[in-house]
Amino acid sequence: MDNPLESICSNIVFLSLGMQKVSGMQVYTEVEAFNGTDVKLRCIFSSRYPVTFVSVIWKFKPLHGRPETVMYYKVRPYPPPEGRFRNQVVWSGDVMKKDASITLLQVSQTFSGTYTCMVRNPPDVHGRDGEVVLRVANKTTSFIPHDLHLDIIWK
Repeated sequence: MDNPLESICSNIVFLSLGMQKVSGMQVYTEVEAFNGTDVKLRCIFSSRYPVTFVSVIWKFKPLHGRPETVMYYKVRPYPPPEGRFRNQVVWSGDVMKKDASITLLQVSQTFSGTYTCMVRNPPDVHGRDGEVVLRVANKTTSFIPHDLHLDIIWK
């Protein structure tokens, strides 16, 4: 199924709230940001199994350039030692509360692209991953006067 929300407005941040089934697990994501601000990328999951051996990988595919790993989590968070996200990402989740969120610090337009949250909680290991498309807007750009909120349910 293609994502029907490829663009909302070029001057505002794309906000996507999605729910995707991952073999007994559901991953939720949402985001919005201005240039120079911190933004939390939420990834809340549920599973029929105890959260014992959970692992999380956040990946990033920029609009132009090579994909890279943003954060890895297994027992504790492992931020990247180099690249665009070095010292620019912190773990904001709590896997015991089924939260695999991260926070990007002082985002710039180079942070625009697609973020993928891959949560594995064996035996929940197969299926689709959560995706967030982020477009960073300049602080001088104003948002639409009402709250922008989009809900997408993937089945």
